[in-house]
Amino acid sequence: MEKSERAVLVAVALAILGLFSVAAVVPDARALPSWDSEPDGGAAVHADSGESATAHVTATPTATPTTRPTTAPTTAPTTAPQTPQATLPGGATSIFGDRRFLVAYYGTAQTGALGVLGETSPDQMAKRVRRAAAPFERRKQPVQIVFELIVSIADRHPGKGGDFSHDILHREVQKYIDAAHRHGALLLLDIQPGRSDFLTIAKRWGWALKDPYVGLALDPEWRMGKHGVPGTRIGSVRAAEINRVSAWLRDLVADNALPQKLFVLHQFRTDMIQDIAAIEPRRGLVMVQHVDGFGTPGQKLDTFHAVARPRQFFMGFKLFYDEDVHRMSAADVRRIDPRVQFVSYQ
Repeated sequence: MEKSERAVLVAVALAILGLFSVAAVVPDARALPSWDSEPDGGAAVHADSGESATAHVTATPTATPTTRPTTAPTTAPTTAPQTPQATLPGGATSIFGDRRFLVAYYGTAQTGALGVLGETSPDQMAKRVRRAAAPFERRKQPVQIVFELIVSIADRHPGKGGDFSHDILHREVQKYIDAAHRHGALLLLDIQPGRSDFLTIAKRWGWALKDPYVGLALDPEWRMGKHGVPGTRIGSVRAAEINRVSAWLRDLVADNALPQKLFVLHQFRTDMIQDIAAIEPRRGLVMVQHVDGFGTPGQKLDTFHAVARPRQFFMGFKLFYDEDVHRMSAADVRRIDPRVQFVSYQ
């Protein structure tokens, strides 16, 4: 064999060996997860009481940005797993981004005494809320159903903590979280703090607020200060306290990569929220001033116009099944100026 022929054979052999070595380190593509695959289950979120809940997230592919390292890596770089991007119902990333109109049923779990929401199971209630929401829908303006669940209820007696308020069971809240995901609903946790403050109680519900579908509502009517008793007078809160709560909630949203979160302030008298102009907007929070007065349509509109601050907040409005006289229709609510984008039924 000539030298030239031997050289060619050696080169071919080396090339074949190189191909085998590459194949040995490249994984079989069938063993890799598909780009649009979703995790089998959500991450576990542990409640303060030691109970566990499931955090619901919708996994969508997100691009991983490339950055130039400032120092040379000491080990071979590895590709980080894709981070699930949490979304709102229907894959939305903003509360009112598609001009949707929110319709809620209000109350607490397992009883209709505090509002219509607790009159039946969460699954049955989803159907009822959807029926109530249908008349509010307009062309290119879909409706979004909401469960507004009172999770900390003001009491006329001190209770174990002496704060004239008690929390409902975590497992009852989890039922509404699960139902919200089954039915494409938002869940709004409503706080009646009694003699406690809003931030102290809100933090107790941090485990639930980590869910992308769950928002927070503060009800100053039931914030009594150091000496008040719920039901004997109308409570109030200062803007500084609201700002502390919203700052904490903003950080929770950012730290957990959550979509926009609903943040609602209930009000029917101007003195219920003191220094209201000093309430600060927060990135990641959609802030709603929800006007709750009852009576005739004229009385309700007088209350609304007395307290509404549409340049500062999105506007909400409440309809009462029992207390309202000649309850306003969906068309009536749609005609209110300034514009209402969230209505709840109690």
